[in-house]
Amino acid sequence: MPINCLVVDDDEMALSHLCDFVNQTPFLNLISHFNHPTAALNALENEELQLVFLDINMPALSGIELARIINSKSVDNSPRIIFTSGYERYALEGYKVKAIDYLLKPVEYNDFINAAYKAKSLIEHGHNNKALSKVDYTDNDFIFLRVEYELIKIYLKNILYIEGFKDYVKIYATNVDGYIKSLTTMKKIEEKLPIHSFIRIHRSFIVSLDKIDSITTTTVKIGKSMIPVSSQYKEDFKKFIDHWF
Repeated sequence: MPINCLVVDDDEMALSHLCDFVNQTPFLNLISHFNHPTAALNALENEELQLVFLDINMPALSGIELARIINSKSVDNSPRIIFTSGYERYALEGYKVKAIDYLLKPVEYNDFINAAYKAKSLIEHGHNNKALSKVDYTDNDFIFLRVEYELIKIYLKNILYIEGFKDYVKIYATNVDGYIKSLTTMKKIEEKLPIHSFIRIHRSFIVSLDKIDSITTTTVKIGKSMIPVSSQYKEDFKKFIDHWF
């Protein structure tokens, strides 16, 4: 069954770009698109929507404010939200309104399709927005990373944490002895991961919230590993944990 989508972005080029992505994706159905947030309110009230691709920086009504309006409706029937923005600094706000992903512009199709599959999994399993405090991965939840001369599929449910190491990242996972080393940056892999289940706590570390065993103000424990929370990320980490729990 197709997922009915709405796209809202005040940038005409970005709007067209996202609509093209929706139309290229077989399980997505574009109901409408708007370049002004207030114009989308009527569709949000009257259309049967399951997913909204929502820009953050818009006139009159920001994407964050529009997301709060969406979430104020019946939780069971409110559509899922995937934010798009040219700025990383709004990611924390995305946590607060329970967005399922946050795509940085210019959006690439591989990032878009990962987010779309995530939405598909959540919608088909009937999770409401309140259920995000319990991560429930399926086999649709994965990313691809380049390892030596091939692309390797890595399931999100297996990831414990990720460590940056020079020009590489090391992915520690439940199904791997040691780690997987991929030629990529922490910034790029952070953009691929769902914002409701992974968080960066250090310049060199991203952790899976589902795998955290215990926390202090300065460390996170996952299994036998003690991972530091740096001062740069401490405030955001505290806000996220307060929201999460």
